[in-house]
Amino acid sequence: MKVLVTGGTGFIGTHLCRELDARGHDVTALSRSPGDAGLGDGIETATGDVTAYDSIAGAFEGQDAVVNLVALSPLFKPRGGDEKHFAVHLEGTRNVVNAAEEHGVEALVQLSALGADPEGETAYIRAKGQAEDVVRESDLAWTIFRPSVVFGEGGEFVSFTETLTTPYVTALPGGGETRFQPIWVGDLVGMIADSLDGEHDGETYEVGGPEVLSLADVAKAVYREKGQSLTVLSVPMALAGVGMSLADPLPFVPFGSDQYRSLRFDNTVATNDVTAFGRDPDDLKRLDDYLRERR
Repeated sequence: MKVLVTGGTGFIGTHLCRELDARGHDVTALSRSPGDAGLGDGIETATGDVTAYDSIAGAFEGQDAVVNLVALSPLFKPRGGDEKHFAVHLEGTRNVVNAAEEHGVEALVQLSALGADPEGETAYIRAKGQAEDVVRESDLAWTIFRPSVVFGEGGEFVSFTETLTTPYVTALPGGGETRFQPIWVGDLVGMIADSLDGEHDGETYEVGGPEVLSLADVAKAVYREKGQSLTVLSVPMALAGVGMSLADPLPFVPFGSDQYRSLRFDNTVATNDVTAFGRDPDDLKRLDDYLRERR
């Protein structure tokens, strides 16, 4: 199968392209600056920006399927403000769908986000939810994945935790009680690759890792693997909201009001749909194991 991966040189994209190549697919990684992505000799690259239709359209010619991974981080505020989420996630997805339909691509796998909702509390969640609507209204055979936070080599979840905290003693909004269900990138891309078999068309899958961890749990695990203890102090959520809102206009501060709002709700699955791909949640890689491996 010929598979185009938009965002193919990013964190998840790099892992997915290699997984698809290992399975014998003809893979093209599309990104704004593919350069020397180090993906391997068997993987083609193409240059394009999903927010500019004419720059990406040609890459869809002759493809059997496209996996749309292009995304901004929900953890850090984007340059350009909240509207950047709609430009990339919503209009970018619309361009991907239009290019796929106009060039005869049959299938689309859309990487969305857990909690995606057109009327959601954050710009990221709203844009992701509205992008899902575009995908579902298309003429393509589509599959949507909604993962919790993803960790692994090249990811930012661990570095986000380190940016948000300090060793030994740190303060976190609400005491770091926001819960996540981190999933290893290797487990996620295996399921995305499986979904190209056509048996998952028209399905939306919410996927997470084998355990639910609070932000405080994650922070303690990160510093424990560095040989450092961590005591977490609580910053009242209302006070944290004021502080992060004041940071909105400051470009050198990586967090803002949208990131505060994201910490007000958990990022966990009600039912872990990894079972739809023959996976047992308990067999997936745990964050602690990954942290030990990377030391």
